[in-house]
Amino acid sequence: MKLKVLVDNNTYIDQYYCGEPAVSYYIEDEETSLLLDVGYSNLFLKNANALGVNLENISTIVISHGHDDHTRGLKYYFENKHKKYISIVSHPDAFNEKKIDDLKICSPILQEELKEKCNLILSKKPIKVSKNITFLGEIPQMNNFEHRKAIGTQTINGNSFEDYVMDDSALAYKSEKGIYIITGCSHSGICNIIEYAKKVCEDERVLGVIGGFHLFEVNTQVNKTIDYLKQNNLKELYPCHCTSFAVKAEINKILPVKEVGVALEINW
Repeated sequence: MKLKVLVDNNTYIDQYYCGEPAVSYYIEDEETSLLLDVGYSNLFLKNANALGVNLENISTIVISHGHDDHTRGLKYYFENKHKKYISIVSHPDAFNEKKIDDLKICSPILQEELKEKCNLILSKKPIKVSKNITFLGEIPQMNNFEHRKAIGTQTINGNSFEDYVMDDSALAYKSEKGIYIITGCSHSGICNIIEYAKKVCEDERVLGVIGGFHLFEVNTQVNKTIDYLKQNNLKELYPCHCTSFAVKAEINKILPVKEVGVALEINW
């Protein structure tokens, strides 16, 4: 599997690509090419072009969850008349209207309109998106120290209620040596995600993780997260996007943290 970072908060020194506080990863698994998330703007298109990534070859866009720093690029994707019959895979809640007070934080294209533009696949259950990669669907509570927190509201059929971001999901790549996790924001808890991926893939060997951990302050949850990562003997940790420097520094005291920036390429 090959992964290339098209969008992240960070860029590398002396590498002249652009970043934004968002996520988009280009992934190849044997003959299949796909995206996880599309960032906040058209930046994923610009960086893909600069990096020589041909987005005409992708068959699927997986959306980790419905917040606009992961979905807003869909507007620009369809404006650029890319492949008409692209499949988009997500949790059923991902394309509902989401707000914090009066501020919309959802995809610019909601579910009914999106159905007209693509093959929209909504699933709470794990589904294969390529030979070796699984979209995990809805992540259950797997431990006692990561609990979902409400972020604004979402609206379904005209009814609004607190949004616990149940649509937050991730990808699991199963190799001969073990599994790798690719996340967007980990609102459902990075350890919950890893533990569920182990169950879905029927493999206890977790080799690496890349993505946002949604951790900002060093607290009890962070300390328990570090203990969990150490117990699982993770070899490759790429916390990025919504993971603070303080948290990355704390993890790095116990397990080496790798730097992430636009144009990072990982071969697993």
